[in-house]
Amino acid sequence: MANRPPVTPALLDEYCRKFRNWDRWGPDDERGTVNFITPEVIRHAATLVRKGTVISCALPFDSNGPQTGAFGRVNPLHSMVATGTDHVAGVQRAGGFDHAPYGWGYADDQITMFLQTATQWDGLGHIFHNGQMYGGRDARLVSSKGAEKNGIQHYRDRIVTRGVLLDVARHKGRDFLPPGEPIYPEDLDACAARQRVAIRQGDIVLVRTGDVGRRLRERSWGTFSAGDAAGLSFHTAPWIWERCIAGIASDTWGIEVRPNELPDSFQPLHLVLLVNMGLLLGEIFALEELADDCAADGVYEFMFVAPPLPITNAVGSPINPQAIK
Repeated sequence: MANRPPVTPALLDEYCRKFRNWDRWGPDDERGTVNFITPEVIRHAATLVRKGTVISCALPFDSNGPQTGAFGRVNPLHSMVATGTDHVAGVQRAGGFDHAPYGWGYADDQITMFLQTATQWDGLGHIFHNGQMYGGRDARLVSSKGAEKNGIQHYRDRIVTRGVLLDVARHKGRDFLPPGEPIYPEDLDACAARQRVAIRQGDIVLVRTGDVGRRLRERSWGTFSAGDAAGLSFHTAPWIWERCIAGIASDTWGIEVRPNELPDSFQPLHLVLLVNMGLLLGEIFALEELADDCAADGVYEFMFVAPPLPITNAVGSPINPQAIK
């Protein structure tokens, strides 16, 4: 076992200072580590498309989703505004007419949901630490009007890069990692070595624990939302910093191990990665199909395309991430 220091408030403060990117891309930066995705990185990612296979890493956005009430979050509510039954019943109106002329009809619908209800990116205005968010900006810049700074819209044309799957669960010979099991830097390195893949600057790394797959097989989300889970150890912060990756995502509710390693804390790794490093964080990814495909052909790198919805001043966004092989 590696000689790791205990996770203490002092270590949290040290990591927040040591891995801070607030001035790295200038005082006006609102993109953080997504800046590592350069035109050269994108051009290389395009060369990884060989089979023409597209694999979605998103859960369905429906009432069977993963939310069970944490933070008041609920699953998406999809409702119909106009339907085919309305059309056949002859009750539709259209285009200023009091009827639908020449047999014309339509369907229309709407959705109400938390932006972080299922597969999603965290924006840089999502988490605060001691009254500040990424860039040292005042947390009060995120008000009832949204995020005046660090809004998710700044990612709208940036998240196209090389993706790498680290299938830690399969590497450890398990269908899923049990709740509370930390993933350490040596686990990530050993998994990458076994898969014969290297992590490069500008990558987005997808870490599979098997948690979403297990919940889907069991047809129960149980304590998935804010409950105990396998995930990244607090000690992975230096590993992430040294590799200059653009982002990291996982198939868990909150990406870091729960219970958290710092006593009496809540998601301390988010304070380092999101608030200080400005790292793109993705949660509740569906990685089972991608993991099976990668295991079948032995290729764990791919073009990865996952822009957010450009919702002005939002602090998160639902996404449909695409791994293209």
